[in-house]
Amino acid sequence: MILSDQQLLTLLGEQIDPNTGKSYGEARAIRSVRINDGSVEVTVELGYPANSQHLPIAQQLEKAALAQDGIRTATVIVSSKVVAHAVQGNVKLLPNVKNIIAVASGKGGVGKSTTAANLALALAQEGARVGLLDADIYGPSQPQMLGLAGQQPESDDGKTMKPLLAHGIQANSIGFLIDTEQPMVWRGPMATQALRQLLTETRWDDLDYLVIDMPPGTGDIQLTLAQTVPVTGSVIVTTPQDIALLDARKGLKMFEKVGIPILGIVENMSIHVCSNCGHAEHIFGAGGGEKMCADYGVPFLGSLPLDIQIREQADSGAPTVVSAPDSPVADAYRGIARKVAIAIAEKQRDLRHKFPTIVVQNT
Repeated sequence: MILSDQQLLTLLGEQIDPNTGKSYGEARAIRSVRINDGSVEVTVELGYPANSQHLPIAQQLEKAALAQDGIRTATVIVSSKVVAHAVQGNVKLLPNVKNIIAVASGKGGVGKSTTAANLALALAQEGARVGLLDADIYGPSQPQMLGLAGQQPESDDGKTMKPLLAHGIQANSIGFLIDTEQPMVWRGPMATQALRQLLTETRWDDLDYLVIDMPPGTGDIQLTLAQTVPVTGSVIVTTPQDIALLDARKGLKMFEKVGIPILGIVENMSIHVCSNCGHAEHIFGAGGGEKMCADYGVPFLGSLPLDIQIREQADSGAPTVVSAPDSPVADAYRGIARKVAIAIAEKQRDLRHKFPTIVVQNT
């Protein structure tokens, strides 16, 4: 007996998404099922960007459909749609930006900026519209990492800036507006104001995600940003070293205090493999990031190696995800990006833009 459309939809909805570990039915990802004379067409809409996963998901559901009596052919069309999700408190969303991801660390030197750049590029490779804001006022590095050093954003009206484009993402940084050798001798309020201007006066173009490369530390600038920028969630970057983890815990606590969800922790420089002999060594210790996740009940997004090519590729203006897209390291970055996007997709949606503005006037 051939199943009805609804019966097959229910059966396919019981299949497990390998990326989320949850059923497609629970995520309401299967939008339609149409059976016509032994042929079935299924449309699936994921809540996270996953170009690299569309084919295996389609094959998984096609196999499940063809296992049913009377189904001779099956076509599964998979797409992704990213929506805006809730942010902390009543902070107003940015125009043309659905979700903001803050990439932070408790201290400098742990590879936060390199991780932020590759995370943004990985999200873009998976099909999202992505922007990257270099919020490190005192040490902007994204112009160099994105191959945009020496360029400046254009302004049509003298009030707002167009983001620069690099490797398929939009970007802005204080580094585009100052001389590369000019030190930023600014006090906290001045630096914070400059960053707010960068954020609000950049004409971001229909972004699914804006990745903010936060300044290292947990001082006045970081706290002010966390309280005033509409952040969907934060990613903490650390190394396994005990000293780095001490500071990373402070960064995590800062986000908790202002009500910003922790999307997860990335352990950078987790292992070094000698390019000559292949010997693997945990130079900065082992398992520190995972232990921190267990202590605070937050997801472990993944670990990244201490690899000379990651440094060389970032310095050259073409980070690993774009310069070596088929490498294991690029796969690791894309895996982290998917986990971040899935964590956001599972958050509460922000529905404020769906309600009309009500104005009361005296008549």
